[in-house]
Amino acid sequence: MKAGKQFLRLLNCWKRRFRSDLQPLEQKFWMIKNLVDWFYWIPRVLCILAILFVSMFALDAFSPGLRWWEQIRDFLIHLIPSYILLLFLWVAWIREKLGGILFIIIGAITTPPVFLLNYHRTGSIWVGIGIVFLITIPFVMVGAMFLISDYLKKNSAEGIKKTDE
Repeated sequence: MKAGKQFLRLLNCWKRRFRSDLQPLEQKFWMIKNLVDWFYWIPRVLCILAILFVSMFALDAFSPGLRWWEQIRDFLIHLIPSYILLLFLWVAWIREKLGGILFIIIGAITTPPVFLLNYHRTGSIWVGIGIVFLITIPFVMVGAMFLISDYLKKNSAEGIKKTDE
């Protein structure tokens, strides 16, 4: 019974998504608003997921040889990159263009050291490239998506103002 209700809810959501009762101009603005909404949330969610992924590396601070307060101290110190990334996310949430530029710069600056560190550890170029794609490239992509979101938000607002006049 619950599955049937959930299916009907999903079906109604898709009906609203592809509305045919709107005029072509209204349809265009409805689709633009939907795109702006998607580009508003996707970079934020991806950034949170990427920060959580980077934060997982702080779990190596827990080792059986240390006292519990030393482990907590080491854990908090290992989380410093995550704190910085959360600060950048907060900036990007308020000012998308500045946050997008910050994320692109952080991703571009950290790519060579991450690649070289992993290349020297493993001796494999492909492992270094793979680690770069896992750790730094998501932040470059998030930065680009914040810039796209800012661009879409400004242009969709200008387009709606022009048609209202």
